[in-house]
Amino acid sequence: MTHNLLGPEPTLLPEHTAAQAALDAGTDPAAVAAEHPDFSAAWAALAEKALESGETVAAYAYARTGYHRGLDQLRRAGWKGFGPVPWSHAPNQGFLRALAVLGLAAGRIGETEEYERCRTFLADSDPAAAEATGLK
Repeated sequence: MTHNLLGPEPTLLPEHTAAQAALDAGTDPAAVAAEHPDFSAAWAALAEKALESGETVAAYAYARTGYHRGLDQLRRAGWKGFGPVPWSHAPNQGFLRALAVLGLAAGRIGETEEYERCRTFLADSDPAAAEATGLK
């Protein structure tokens, strides 16, 4: 991702080392979310799993939770509602994945405006995120 020198600095979320280690070790994402409710990657994993299982409403709910938890963290990190959120920074990926599943689930339940909003937000955050998550 190239940075626009005239635009805002990229926002980089903090590491969640223990929570990420638990996910990486194969701990059930529900257990990780219960232990670390502010960890967007756990919510994103739950949302992705639900979407793959055809549980679209559950996927939407999990993704919305991960999305809102991530927004809170982005704001605390100085994000003003716009600007790059790089996919290449691993701690950002949980938020970006939750945003993508929120958009996909919204599309499946007929929430066209929400789908488009999520798709645009993801692409504006980092085109690489849209490519990686399939929400283009």
